[in-house]
This record gives sequence, structure tokens and C-alpha cells, in this order.
Amino acid sequence: MRRPALRTGIRWKITLAIAAVGALTALALSLVVHSAAQVSMLESARETQLERVQYIAPGVEAGRRLPMGAKLNDPDLPAELREKVRSGRRGTYVQEHPRRAPEVWAAVPLGNGQVLSLHSRFRESANMMKDLDRALIVGSLAVVIGGSALGVLIGGQISRRLRKAAAAAQRVAHGDPDVRVRDAVGGVVRDETDDLARAVDAMADALQQRLEAERRVTADIAHELRTPVTGLLTAAELLPPGRPTELVRDRAQAMRALVEDVLEVARLDSASERAELQEVALGEFVSRRVTALMPEATVRVVADEIVSTDPRRLERILGNLLANAARYGRRPVQVDVEGRVVRVRDHGPGFPAALLREGPSRFRTGSTDRAGVGHGLGLTIAEGQARVLGARLTFRNVAVPPGTGRTGAAGAVAVLWLPEHAPTTTGSFPVITLPG
Repeated sequence: MRRPALRTGIRWKITLAIAAVGALTALALSLVVHSAAQVSMLESARETQLERVQYIAPGVEAGRRLPMGAKLNDPDLPAELREKVRSGRRGTYVQEHPRRAPEVWAAVPLGNGQVLSLHSRFRESANMMKDLDRALIVGSLAVVIGGSALGVLIGGQISRRLRKAAAAAQRVAHGDPDVRVRDAVGGVVRDETDDLARAVDAMADALQQRLEAERRVTADIAHELRTPVTGLLTAAELLPPGRPTELVRDRAQAMRALVEDVLEVARLDSASERAELQEVALGEFVSRRVTALMPEATVRVVADEIVSTDPRRLERILGNLLANAARYGRRPVQVDVEGRVVRVRDHGPGFPAALLREGPSRFRTGSTDRAGVGHGLGLTIAEGQARVLGARLTFRNVAVPPGTGRTGAAGAVAVLWLPEHAPTTTGSFPVITLPG
């Protein structure tokens, strides 16, 4: 069972990582600075308090009045400090409170056996610590925000380069041999993205060379087979009438059709085919061709439109789609024309999952429900001819209505999307200048 995956961009991952590291670093430094400053301030307060009590001790021994905050034999004197002074030593003591300023005690023994102590709250320390904490918080936030902004910039640059590489690789996958991922990435700084781009370019070149070699071999084999197959057909015509003769002619004709299909696929793979454009009324054209190719099929023209296309290639696409529906689907077969869109639907078991996922593949007819005869070239040729026309050919299955108790699909639908601007004789698309 697949677990749900959270998808996010590399920019935000880098930003989050830098922000987290900055926050942890700022927190650690703030705690260290806060603790060190607090210890330093309290030590300074101890020394100041001790200096004060030592300064007033001679006067008190001489009989002068006690200054504010000073006491003799203070009963509130902390026990730890009292014991220390009774032993004849001077000392200080800090009494901290969670919500109030700390209290600082200082005590010295007098010559007459009494204890002189000085007690005051160190409010300056609390105020300074508040100011220091406020400054540390502002500095930490500035570090986190600055680090996040830096992460966005760095991650954005890396993400941008990766998106360009992915877009270029997608164009290569769609059959554009002139695209180079390294050129699409660009940039002055070199990093691992360039290594990835070079690897993808090398892989694309190797695959292109292999495909080209396979195409040439296929075309050569099919071309060499054309002559003997033609001779076989001619010889079959000279055989005496009978069932064996019909079988020989039928198989020879099937072999000739296969050789012609293989040659057509090889030409389409070479990307050398060019459309011979004409203006045609799509609805009328489809109606006449479907009537000639499959009279029992139903044609419905929802909206007719004049299109610039190659009638021969369009007829080839329609013929292959109808043949596929008749061979692998079930009747009735319905053809709909709506503007520049042509839909061919049958009521069979639907297209196999591999075809819906990966598209048509030569010499693969799909599942056993739709297999048995054929070589898988019909839809491959239809898709190749659509590519020459600048069109798009898609495939989907019709869902079974709920409550019928049936499983699988209720039919297969092939949709031909003709472009608004047909390709030129060079195979490219015209540049359209917008008004203004």
C-alpha cells in the first residue's frame, strides 16, 4: 500500500534548512550571551555591594549613623552568609526571584562582634537583561529572516536550473532531437546540475543513435521484402482457382500490407514527412470518408469548421481508427465531429492500460480482450500521421455506468485534436503576429 508523499520544491527545502540552522544557532548563542551577561552583571553587583559595605564599616564602628539599606545584625540575613561572616570573613550573597529583580547582600564582621550588612535590589540588572533579551530576539529574527531570504535566492536558482533541465528533457522525450539540456540550463556558475544535463544529453544521443539504427534496419528489411512479396502476389495470380490459391493470395496480401505499414512507420520515425495542406470542411470530409470506409458507423457533426490539413493523412488516421474499432471493439461505432475535434468511439472492452499509460507501441496489441490479430501498427501509424499534421491523438476508456454490475470499460474513445494553425511545408508552425 503506497503511503501518501508530500511534494515540495527544492527551493523551500533549502530555505527551511537554512532557517532551521539559523534559528538553532541564534537560540544557542542567545542562551550563551544571556547566561554570560547575567553572571557578569551579578558578579559586578556583588563587588559593588561589597565595596559599599566595606566603605561604610569604619564609620559605623566610629559611631556614625547607618546609611539607608545598612543594618546591624539583620535577622533576615541569609543563613549561609551569616555563618560565613561569623567565621570572621566578609562575603556576598545573591537571592534570585523568578518575577522580581535579584537581591544582593553584602556583610562584613565588625570589631565589636557585630555584623554589618547591606541589602538592596539590583533593578538595573533586571532592566539591562530585559533590554539584552529584546536585542537578542530582534537579532535572532533578523538572522532567520536573512537566512531564509538567502535560501530562497539560492534554492530558487537551483530550482530554476532544474526546471529548465526537466523541460528540455521532456522535449527530448517528445522527439525533438535538436534540444540539448546543457544549453537549456545555461548559467555562469557550474554545479551538479551541469553534470546531470551532460549525462541526460549523452543518454539522449545514445538512444537517438540506437533508434536511428533500428529505424534504418527496419526500413531496409521492409524495403528488401517488398520485391519478393510483390513477386509472390504476382505468382499467386497465376495459380489455378481453388481454396489453396485463395489462402496463398490472402496471406501474401497480408504480408504486403504489413511491409507497407512497416515502411510507413519507418518514414514517420525519420521525421522527414511533410503535410500537403488543403482547406477542407472537416465535418463533410469525415462524413464522406467514414461512409466509404465503414458504412455501418454513425457520424454526427455537432459543429463543422474549415481546417487546413492534409486530406490524405487525415483519411489514413480515420481509416486506422475505424479499423481498430472494428477489429478490437464492438459495434456500434460512432464518429463525432465538433469544430476541430474528431472522436471515434466503439462499445468494446476499451483500450488496454499499457496503451493509456504509454501510448501506442508497434507490434503490441494490448490485452487478450483486444488482441488475437494484428501487429499493433495501426494506432502507431495514426499517431505518427497526427504528429505530421501538428495534431494530437489521445485515447481514453468510457466508464461503466454505476449499478449495471459490469466491470472494465464500456467502450474506447480515440480523440483527434487538429491544431488551429497547421504546420507549414517545412514542418514548422507559422509565426502569428498579434494585433498591436
